[in-house]
Amino acid sequence: MLARAAVPLLALLVLSACSSEDPVDRDDEDSPAPAEAPVLEAGDAVATTAPEEERRLVVYTSRQPHLVDPLFERFTEQTGVAIDYISDSEAALIERLAAEGEATPASVLITVDAGNLWYATDRNLLQPIDSDLLDQRVPAALRDPDGEWYGLSIRARTLVYHPDRVDPEALSTYAALADEQWAGRLCLRTSRKVYNQSLVAMMIERLGEERTEEIVSGWVDNLATEPFSSDTRLIEAIAAGQCDVGLVNTYYLGRLQKENPDYPVALFWANQDDSGVHVNVSGAGVTAEAPDPDLGQALIEWLAGDEAQAMMAGSNLEFPVVEGVEADPVAEAWGAFVADSMNLRVAGERQAEAVRLMDRAGWR
Repeated sequence: MLARAAVPLLALLVLSACSSEDPVDRDDEDSPAPAEAPVLEAGDAVATTAPEEERRLVVYTSRQPHLVDPLFERFTEQTGVAIDYISDSEAALIERLAAEGEATPASVLITVDAGNLWYATDRNLLQPIDSDLLDQRVPAALRDPDGEWYGLSIRARTLVYHPDRVDPEALSTYAALADEQWAGRLCLRTSRKVYNQSLVAMMIERLGEERTEEIVSGWVDNLATEPFSSDTRLIEAIAAGQCDVGLVNTYYLGRLQKENPDYPVALFWANQDDSGVHVNVSGAGVTAEAPDPDLGQALIEWLAGDEAQAMMAGSNLEFPVVEGVEADPVAEAWGAFVADSMNLRVAGERQAEAVRLMDRAGWR
């Protein structure tokens, strides 16, 4: 779908298209538009009230309109640059960029998970950015070493548990969830989700393939039930007593706690005594055939500013990539944590190995 910041009618069209949420994964953090959603072609006319001379930028994003609209509108207020955007699943957007080639109207790709950003890079769909500002504000582990994409918000994937049935002293690492004490007590999300694939890819890099497969097989052996299609359903299963522990991205729990501060599931930061908790990002890059690469870079640099960082962290209960910017109070209440410092490009480079390993282990 094609939308334009500060064009209410078209924004309504976008939101309407997404209101049914994806049928497979209703709680996906960005809930990419369902395949049947109306999609305008990139060459179609865009409804706009902007004057002809107004400078405009086209963005492709897998993030939900309600997450990007406030950001784009604020960017327009401050710079006078209007933003048109297409919101779709990351896979559809990457294929669209590849198919459009030099004809693409998009100067920026915004998506989630370093695995997706790496894949866009591997398809030669992004171009290096030369930005001292981004290099200074975005930690090295959260950006492509060659500058082809930069993380803009941090998403931590860690342990959650039911405090009435689990002593947090019994929790420690991802690997320890393969221990016998968790037999019949563990819940996982499907291995098809890139979040789990990126986690396993990073484990392969750190622990080796043999040890990682041993751990993943142990997880599968300990499952209380079949893997869930979403993190939210997994958390709800813990609350309902179907299982005791699980792995989720923290903002899913944050959403439930925002609605109900007494929600009966707690968060535990994994691997705090060794590698740190697994983190990933939502991030952005300038497209390889960007019609306006300078303006695309300017938007990404703006998104790394304090105001935008706070807006992104607050809208989806993620963590800012820029040190010193506060997270939402719900996320702050989880306390400080040590994050894995391994560069996230590994998540993409080893993703295929991770998928094969998870399949061998029987994780569906």
